[in-house]
Amino acid sequence: MLAVVAWSLCLAPPMGAVIFFSTSDPIHNTTAPTGALAGSGWQWVGSWAGYQGTPVGPHHFLTARHVGGNAGEAFVLDGVSYTTVASFDDPQSDLRIWEVSGTFTSWAPLYRNGDEVGKPLIAFGHGLTRGAEVRDIATNSLRGWLWGGSDGKLRWGLNRVEAVKNLGSYWGAVLYATFDESGGANEAHLALGDSSGPIFIIDGAGWKLAGIAAVVDAFFNTTNTGAGFNAAIFDSRGLYCGTPARWKLVAGSTPIPSGFYATRISARTAWIEGVVSQAPGDRPTPRSTLPPETPK
Repeated sequence: MLAVVAWSLCLAPPMGAVIFFSTSDPIHNTTAPTGALAGSGWQWVGSWAGYQGTPVGPHHFLTARHVGGNAGEAFVLDGVSYTTVASFDDPQSDLRIWEVSGTFTSWAPLYRNGDEVGKPLIAFGHGLTRGAEVRDIATNSLRGWLWGGSDGKLRWGLNRVEAVKNLGSYWGAVLYATFDESGGANEAHLALGDSSGPIFIIDGAGWKLAGIAAVVDAFFNTTNTGAGFNAAIFDSRGLYCGTPARWKLVAGSTPIPSGFYATRISARTAWIEGVVSQAPGDRPTPRSTLPPETPK
């Protein structure tokens, strides 16, 4: 119960970059994954409004609603620019679908199974690098790293779905993954700038889109006073989380990692397909649409 309470207090604003447990190397995992991870989603990560977007049909791509954007702006995928003409907001989550005037050559299949817990995942994002060490004052033990600067590079990292949670009326159902020191060389956390990045899980038919990055546990402090800081923490014991008005010490007998949350695609496949499959004359009312005479 302590971990659940702690993370409800430690949620930072919607997020950012892929940060690794094993290394601060700025070029780590900045090229498409290979071997068993080949074709795991890198090919479908596009650039939208300074964040990420993922094609889910011949004329539509999926984003996090909170990253914004406007009709008429460009979505760039594999060096090709597509003009957006309309958007559609999910009434039950942070998802937004954008329609483009062009046609994508391929798009991500959706993960439909409700069995995400315990499954390995791969995450993609343009975000922050790993910054300075964070240590608890009492023992001087390493607990994680501050969020560093942004270099705009696309990275991939690995993790595992720890749980499915519900974050309320706006965020809805989410997948939760924790930043564990035992996670391996590519164990990754997310940070500012990784919002809207896709999360993929493999099933018997290949890699499928299972989540869209939403929010992250990141707001901590080393004392019970002051402004605090954002960090990727693999063990929050001895640190404080909360707000400058109410810091709470995190304690426990075993490591308490922070984590990130991604909107659960399997819970929203019907809505996604309802938008993507409709002909223009039959589709739901868009949030915004360019008038026909607007230049592209």
